[in-house]
Amino acid sequence: MTTTSGAVRAYHPAQLGTLAVIAWSGEHPDDERDMPFLLAYSLGDGAGGPEAVEPAARQLLGQAGLRVGTEYVDAVQADGLPITLLVEAGQAVLTMPHLTAQCAVPPEWLSAVGERGHVYFLFATRPWPQATPGVPVTDEMLRDFVGDEEMLSTAAHCLLPVRQLR
Repeated sequence: MTTTSGAVRAYHPAQLGTLAVIAWSGEHPDDERDMPFLLAYSLGDGAGGPEAVEPAARQLLGQAGLRVGTEYVDAVQADGLPITLLVEAGQAVLTMPHLTAQCAVPPEWLSAVGERGHVYFLFATRPWPQATPGVPVTDEMLRDFVGDEEMLSTAAHCLLPVRQLR
């Protein structure tokens, strides 16, 4: 009988470097209503450089109960995922184990959130150094990154319920 044991590499938040989030909305092909999207990504500027992002992101996502690939987790229906999205005063605040990220959101995104009550959340394991916070991201840049099959197949996908302060 042969057994193997694998070492579990510890996840270090510093390997992700700067984590950014960006929000946009677009027509959903199934129902032609606006869908709010939220993308989390690393700039690749952490300890170990861009090469360290994917393994660190995969570990973080695994700890949060998300899997990498094109199938999505429906956190609207599932309980227990340690991921929350708070939307208040034109800001989205994403909280996951070991990290919190925030971004301003456009009015059409807020409207879509109000209608649906959830967002389509993507967490890219591939860094996106061109999308630096504070520098405008063009529609073309966003389309190129989010529409890239490699990025989509190596990202985590999740329908994430939205919470608001009462």
